[in-house]
Amino acid sequence: MQDAGYVKKAFAGIARRYMLANHVLSLGIDVLWRRKTSGLVAETRPRLILDLATGSGDLARELERRCPDAKVLGADFSIPMMREAQVHRSTHLVAADGMQLPFQSGAFDALTVAFGLRNMASWPGALQEMSRVLKVAGRLYVLDFSLPTLPLIRPMYLFYLKNVMPRIAGWITGERAAYEYLCSSVERFPSGPAMEKLIREAGFDQVKTYRLSLGIASLYIGTKSA
Repeated sequence: MQDAGYVKKAFAGIARRYMLANHVLSLGIDVLWRRKTSGLVAETRPRLILDLATGSGDLARELERRCPDAKVLGADFSIPMMREAQVHRSTHLVAADGMQLPFQSGAFDALTVAFGLRNMASWPGALQEMSRVLKVAGRLYVLDFSLPTLPLIRPMYLFYLKNVMPRIAGWITGERAAYEYLCSSVERFPSGPAMEKLIREAGFDQVKTYRLSLGIASLYIGTKSA
């Protein structure tokens, strides 16, 4: 279980510099991860997309660009983060907790969640709620950090994650403690087969994993079962 109260407070503190910190910490590669995700979403030509944990709206805006015929709704439980999304011209936004979404069952053709599931109070509970609001055969796209498996890359990345990233993020945002928490959560977050198992148990099949940038991030795609 994640501490939802702490997470909400942490994101409120880093909201104003969150997007800048992401781009700096990933050397801009996070932009490519979102493009990869939105491109795969566009292939299915959805009409209604929910971008959950939309944050500053980066993925939602990329989805709007790649899926011009779709309506993209961004949802987040952090009001300060959504205000930042508005600054960057996101318009279709709603305050919503991923554990209890204010939408009818079977409402969406596609649901994306980028770097947000990891911070929700219950990963299985959140995935089940995502399944509820998707149509049968609707697609779920989970983009989040993971740990590289290559012997030489993994220890180098762990050192960066634990020792370098919180320092840089703290300098950018003034909230080093928030990033110490967020970085430590990457190690605890299930990835690979463990995440695929969680997604299947929430009511999805045809689960597929794309490992991105040597496994630093992963994109999981599942189709809601009948």
